[in-house]
Amino acid sequence: MTASPYDGLAAHYHLIYEDWAAAMCRQAAALNGLIESELGPGTRTILDVSCGIGTQALGLAALGHTVAASDVSAPAVQRLRAEASARSLDVAASVADMRDAWDHHARRFDVVLSADNSLPHLLCDSDIAVALRQMHACTRDGGLCIVSLRDYGGEARSGTQVKPYGVREDAAGRHLLFQTWDWHGEHYDFALYIVHDRERTCATDVYRGTYYAVSIANVARLMKDAEFEDVRRLDDVLFQPVVIGRRR
Repeated sequence: MTASPYDGLAAHYHLIYEDWAAAMCRQAAALNGLIESELGPGTRTILDVSCGIGTQALGLAALGHTVAASDVSAPAVQRLRAEASARSLDVAASVADMRDAWDHHARRFDVVLSADNSLPHLLCDSDIAVALRQMHACTRDGGLCIVSLRDYGGEARSGTQVKPYGVREDAAGRHLLFQTWDWHGEHYDFALYIVHDRERTCATDVYRGTYYAVSIANVARLMKDAEFEDVRRLDDVLFQPVVIGRRR
């Protein structure tokens, strides 16, 4: 996994969402509902192993959960800390690769989370298996693992595709966002373009990386191999499918 796209993107990542604050609250409410349906009511200890700038971690902390968060991108973690401070939230944020989650955190949580299609940044089954085993080690007995990821089943895996996000506006001006996907087998190289329109000037930032278009069925199989039980796909929780499993 490379940190480079998200190192540069950390300052602008909120622009991916039409309303980041609203998305943060909406996703936290959805995840909280899932956690309560699986583990019962009450606040929980939660580890987000791919936290980015805190879209899920901040919202869950605002609901009263005790949240630890880590990410491979140091600038993203730095922004999460700033956002948490601005909201008077306590999130224990640190820099770590999800493949080192247990080695880094060395304790167990009620819930271990990886959201926003982070797992497919790992480019082969063996790396995903390592990450899931580390996530299993961080999950308490009877605890829950939650992974959200894109369903690549309907994607035409060839050529170059353009994925528009839309136009965003803030105090700095207007911003046009879109991605290109260049496919090669089960992987694709993405480029996220952010065009900043500041009335008289225009500048474009581009952030590049690679995804593994891993199937949800394959992720579920790898979760079972990592010794999670009752592994299931859920399609009505977040804007992406969710795969959950329990530690025995």
